Amino acid sequence: MLVSALLTALCAVRAVNALAQEPTIAFHSGKDSVRLGGKGTSGVILLDGDDWPGVIRAAGDLAADFGRVTGTNLTRHLLNGTTSNSYHAKTAIIAGTIGHSELLDSLISSGNIDVNSTEGKWEAFQTELVKNPIDGVANALVIAGSDKRGAIYGLYDISEQIGVSPWYWFADSAPAQHPHIYALNKKKTQGSPSVKYRGIFINDEQPAITNWINANYPEGKYGPGFNADFHSHVFELLLRLRANYLWPASWNNVFHLDDPRNSPTADEYGIVTGTSHTEPMMRWTKEQHLLLNGDWNWDTNRENVTVFFKEGAERTKDFESLYTLGMRGLGDVASPTITAKSLGDIVNIQQQVLSDVFNVSDVSSIPQMWCLYKEVGGYFQDGLRVPDDITLLWADDNWGNIQRLPVDNETDREAGAGVYYHFDYVGDPRDYKWINTISLQKTWEQMHLAYKRDARQILIVNMGDLKGLELPLSHFMDLAYDTPRWSSPDSTSEWLTLWAAREFGSPIATKTGDIMNRYGMYAARRKYELLSPQTFSLVNYNEADNVLLGWEKLVKDAQQVYDSLRPAARPAFFEMVLHPCMAGYVVTDIHITAGKNNLYAGQRRTSANALAQKALKLFKEDHELTQRYHNLLDGKWMHIMDQTHLGYDYWQQPMRNTLPPLAYTQLLEESLAGSMGVSVEGSNASVPGDDRWHSLSSNTLTLPPIDPYGPNRWIEVYSRGTEGLQFMVSPHDSWVKSTPSSGMISPSGPNTDIRVQLSVDWDKAPAGSSMALINVTVTSDDYGNFDMPIVQLPVNKTSAPASFRGFVESDGTVSIEAEHTSRNTSAGNTSYAVVPGYGRTLSGVTLLPALAETQQPPSSSRLEYDMYIFSNVTTAKATVYLGPSLNTNPSRPLKYAIAFNDAEPEIVQFVPSTPLGTLPSNWGQTVSNAAWTNTTRHEVSGGGSKNTLKLWAVEPGVVFQKVVVDLGGVRESYLGPPESQIV
Repeated sequence: MLVSALLTALCAVRAVNALAQEPTIAFHSGKDSVRLGGKGTSGVILLDGDDWPGVIRAAGDLAADFGRVTGTNLTRHLLNGTTSNSYHAKTAIIAGTIGHSELLDSLISSGNIDVNSTEGKWEAFQTELVKNPIDGVANALVIAGSDKRGAIYGLYDISEQIGVSPWYWFADSAPAQHPHIYALNKKKTQGSPSVKYRGIFINDEQPAITNWINANYPEGKYGPGFNADFHSHVFELLLRLRANYLWPASWNNVFHLDDPRNSPTADEYGIVTGTSHTEPMMRWTKEQHLLLNGDWNWDTNRENVTVFFKEGAERTKDFESLYTLGMRGLGDVASPTITAKSLGDIVNIQQQVLSDVFNVSDVSSIPQMWCLYKEVGGYFQDGLRVPDDITLLWADDNWGNIQRLPVDNETDREAGAGVYYHFDYVGDPRDYKWINTISLQKTWEQMHLAYKRDARQILIVNMGDLKGLELPLSHFMDLAYDTPRWSSPDSTSEWLTLWAAREFGSPIATKTGDIMNRYGMYAARRKYELLSPQTFSLVNYNEADNVLLGWEKLVKDAQQVYDSLRPAARPAFFEMVLHPCMAGYVVTDIHITAGKNNLYAGQRRTSANALAQKALKLFKEDHELTQRYHNLLDGKWMHIMDQTHLGYDYWQQPMRNTLPPLAYTQLLEESLAGSMGVSVEGSNASVPGDDRWHSLSSNTLTLPPIDPYGPNRWIEVYSRGTEGLQFMVSPHDSWVKSTPSSGMISPSGPNTDIRVQLSVDWDKAPAGSSMALINVTVTSDDYGNFDMPIVQLPVNKTSAPASFRGFVESDGTVSIEAEHTSRNTSAGNTSYAVVPGYGRTLSGVTLLPALAETQQPPSSSRLEYDMYIFSNVTTAKATVYLGPSLNTNPSRPLKYAIAFNDAEPEIVQFVPSTPLGTLPSNWGQTVSNAAWTNTTRHEVSGGGSKNTLKLWAVEPGVVFQKVVVDLGGVRESYLGPPESQIV
């Protein structure tokens, strides 16, 4: 009985595959459940033959999905009317659209189902078991959609629950096998989505997806390229993700003309099509160049441009479309002649065109939007307002930071507002379009804010090549479909676990979710295209080494999961988990290795050459990973990883991957300074014989201070000659320990460099501050032309009172992760919430609710951090690391307040105010670093005193990541000093 109960429980868990959706399906028999299909069962789907073609088609997908899971497809039958063609079956699935299916309407009129909570809504559906719904059928699972997409989502909801991922084709996600599928005896009602139009923009589509398409859709009846055969997969994916909206690829394509099947196929599937921010009235960029009579210039060619607009509306009026209004320059650039006034005229004429084409006086029933992207926001800034029946589509900065959201009475507009967002971009400060570099937590924070600010009409995301961004797209669409379900700041970790369970099964879901949580932080802290050999410090805080250790552990964990999977599940895991982890590790390692190579060559180390060889090996591994992806599943995804990602010199992609510059040391000649070199933590200098990084001909190197609350220090001894040597590290004081204290250095092999850890026996060390001296010697007396190296280690024996609780200064620094508060004090209806995984190092802390009024420090909600300061200082610098968000409300720019102890809070506006359509001067550095930083100076009590740092978010939308208090010891690094010890 216990085994049976456990199996039942496991099956029940495994059955909940529709990500966070209410389960109505199981793989085992239960009380009042009904078997729908499987081995030995001739399951059927019954529909009205006059229902929407998209509904009938999706039912065919569900029939095939049953076969993917059980090995036996369902049979789809189309009935005429209600029961005139009775079908005899013990059980069936009956699906249809309310008001568009006589079969379904007969169940409503007979009282078999009640659709009052679903009928008339946008894209809603309900499912329930019904006994004897029609003659000859004993039990049926009835799926009733409020409209065609409601019915389609209801069908795909069953597909997802039985284990067929939306990514079964585009990412080769393989469902688990089960012999039978059952419907639970429960009614499920799924209301309208949170956002009305939810879609993607296939963009920046060269080289990867263009090359892939040209290889897979060669010359035929409609020519190669983005044809209906390709788009059918996209349409199905969108619907399975519960999306409904598409901006088709536009760099060198015309969706409506490339294949005359494209538009009717989209409409048949149930996909709303539109055009991008720069392509008004369903006319693509390529048409602006080639098919317009005259120039793309409103001032000089108004009549022909108007005809051009009308042709676009006429050819798409029979298909479900969302019309982009407005006008930009030719090919995604600003127009040199358009003004706010002329653009207002253009929009008015475009609405008149729609009125004429659709033969209606009121165009409010025709979906329209105006995208305030880049310079277009300047027209709004200049006073242009468009009619309320046009959705205002606000844009981010191309880097996932929304620039503007509705304020004041803008939330009352009839057509509402939306957001155009980016997971991919071509432009300043760098292109990023290789693989996933998206922080899901940041997406959550921005979409939560957008929803609360009533941007609920449209959410569309630039997806680049589509492949490589499967994870963030799934997350984005789930947020858009049911935003309240994911309202919690810590929802991302839950979502990742549920996503992993759907794609790969519950047993490895928690571990896989954790892997991708870490991956998102590592990849988003600086996009691959922006990495350089100088990004992470090679000498301070062990930063570069720790970054690589994180990646190494990530790949090891991902490989272990991959090895544990059944063979059918491995391709999807490779595409969505293992490949990005391995690829990110290799590219990061390439840059860090090249950085070390250049540093070591500057120090004239023998090992510089080995590092150059390692970089070349990693360069080959990067290529081999690409080939492994391309050869997967007999080359299904050949070319999809063609995007270059190494060798960026400016914003545009390099035409070929290239390594960072490498340096080589002459190994055939002895160093003028002898065979041994010494370097220390915190410095690029080397001795003996290096004059570049310290005083001329000095043989002394000084380490950063060591104290009881910080890490040990290290020095490195290495070969700089042609002969081997034996070295000794000899501290003058017995309470300083070196590990190892001696060793053999070889000019070749693994022992060219040895790191020596220096530690202090604090029980024996003298109180206060002292300077420990360490000699580094070799058995030979030959130091070339220089003297014996001496290392200085500043020692600070400090101790905080036993009663103190908080952060303790070390190395002249107090480094704080924002979530680790001494006190988190709420006031009024506001409070601070932790967003785990947000940012570059641990998490973010943000003020909620998102609609809170401007806060009034010091009485408003605050964060406090107690710290103990030993340094004999009276002032300190506090650098606050914040999320890279922008001022979405221009009258309430993002600000925080900061104070030490009882001082008056200092208000800091860390995001400069700029006119809409422009960005702050330091924006490029901010998005490159994935954080705003701001430094203020404060009076503190030093010399052994407790101090309290206080932080306030003055506006919602502020996200604190980290605070670094510099008492004179902070050294250069990318991520900032590691967090100080908390006692």
